[in-house]
Amino acid sequence: MVLLLGVLLILPLRGVERLVHGRRRPWTGPHVQIVCRLVLACLGIGWRREGVPLRGPGAVVANHSSWLDILVLNAAMPVFFVSKAEVASWPGINILTRVTDTHFVTRDPRLARVQAAEFAARLRAGHRLLFFPEGTSTDGRRVLPFKPTLFQGFLDADLPQGLAIQPVSALYAAPPGKDARFYGWWADMALGPHLLTVLAAKRHGGVTVRLHPPIPVSGKDRKTLSAACYLAIRSDFGSPAQEA
Repeated sequence: MVLLLGVLLILPLRGVERLVHGRRRPWTGPHVQIVCRLVLACLGIGWRREGVPLRGPGAVVANHSSWLDILVLNAAMPVFFVSKAEVASWPGINILTRVTDTHFVTRDPRLARVQAAEFAARLRAGHRLLFFPEGTSTDGRRVLPFKPTLFQGFLDADLPQGLAIQPVSALYAAPPGKDARFYGWWADMALGPHLLTVLAAKRHGGVTVRLHPPIPVSGKDRKTLSAACYLAIRSDFGSPAQEA
């Protein structure tokens, strides 16, 4: 009910926001943040944030473990997700991504220049874009190597000066007595059954969102940026993981 009400309220809010602020989104982000915190509270999933959100122009990168990341990371700070285009057609999830102004990308090389321009325009408008550099989700107990190509978009000369990227770790703790991977949604797991399993749980665990110090983009290339962000997040998970 809270989520549905939040979705219904954001539609007129977005309309007025667009008229008053143009491309900037000073109202949408905080609204979504409040709604996501309320939804997590209604589900009974414990939540806390450690660290200080990035100030100034920049983006956020995080490990990807579950569909719950949408709620968890939006609750941590006002962000706009970067997602593969296929997600726009996923039932249920597609509604959330649309109303929260998710930035969709495709791997079609013919659209690379257009997508890069749109990406830069959103950063210049002050949008705090968040993406998952693993390129897939995991069981929540490990972090896969980051894909350096996804960091290329932050090296555009037209982007704001002082741009930084903040690594963020989402650390899930399963309900008492449950598999440590309870909240993880990965590989070929179907969304519907996992969603119902989580919703039907009588007791829940929690999640800690750890905000690491922002990493300045200046003076780095895509590989050094990727490595620095990966090491920051991996430090919360122990040994390096290999992609299955």
